[in-house]
Amino acid sequence: MQSVDEWMSLCPTPYTMVCWASALWYLSITRPTSTYVGHMAVPKRRIMKPPPKNITFTNIRTRPLNPHAFEFIINEPKKCESVAPFLVILISTTHKEFDARQAIRETWGDESTFSDIRILTIFLLGRNTDDVLNQMVEQESQIFHDIVVENFFDSYHNLTLKTLMGMRWVATFCPKAQYVMKTDSDIFVNMDNLIYKLLKPRTKPRRRYFTGYVINGGPIRDMRSKWYMPRDLYPENKYPPFCSGTGYVFSADVAELIYKTSLHTRLLHLEDVYVGMCLRKLGIHPYQNSGFNHWKMAYSLCRYRRVITVHQIPPEEMHRIWNDMSSKKHLRC
Repeated sequence: MQSVDEWMSLCPTPYTMVCWASALWYLSITRPTSTYVGHMAVPKRRIMKPPPKNITFTNIRTRPLNPHAFEFIINEPKKCESVAPFLVILISTTHKEFDARQAIRETWGDESTFSDIRILTIFLLGRNTDDVLNQMVEQESQIFHDIVVENFFDSYHNLTLKTLMGMRWVATFCPKAQYVMKTDSDIFVNMDNLIYKLLKPRTKPRRRYFTGYVINGGPIRDMRSKWYMPRDLYPENKYPPFCSGTGYVFSADVAELIYKTSLHTRLLHLEDVYVGMCLRKLGIHPYQNSGFNHWKMAYSLCRYRRVITVHQIPPEEMHRIWNDMSSKKHLRC
């Protein structure tokens, strides 16, 4: 059998490229076991091994995109065991906001405000990089038993994870609740309007219900903006209708629906937009309600009597507003 060098020695210089091609063709038919496979070679037939028995096409298709593989490091799993609450209030907060949490506990978030209606207040947090702050929150939890923490890093860009943790908690530990509110720690909530004018305990509970201040907008492409959305993360020019994350209310069945949908929906750091994306997948359209305000509003008794939420209320002001409204219920506007 001739080598490539022997074959090439027979070739005149002007025909070098033609000889190279001929040499490779010659090798392809005389050395079928060579690592080079020419167009004349017959490929070896591969013997396909059967897949493992526990893998099916179904579970390949449904494998979670976002498995939410976080553990509860502070939890209140028995909060709903005795009586199913009418309303669960999920409040997004951070470790340093103890004053805000305490103000809510002593005002509109007081679970004993309504003697005939069971209300639960739950504060949502992630894990802080400061162990001292983590220990302080753990001690606070042992006193009040109203804090839930998962082991993701607590940051602005993880607000979506925090909300999904709340949805997961309701679906897992409080599935018989009738309604859920998600809000923030700087929000004042007019509980009378929320309970008696919006949710109406004496009426039949709604299903697949979602309401708040509905926003119809599109992504901001300016990198300097707090709400910047990269095109590669969200290429569409419009967001689906979504409720401002400052406060929205939904029937408790939606908590499980959103959580399960999120497992197969690419995460976005804008929490309220992401919830809107899940709602669109579920075919649930959020209802507009003008009582939800996502801006700050100067206090007046009559003005605050007409709303459900007001944004940017510090702890001291929250006490003043609550005390004034509670002491003047007999006054007319």
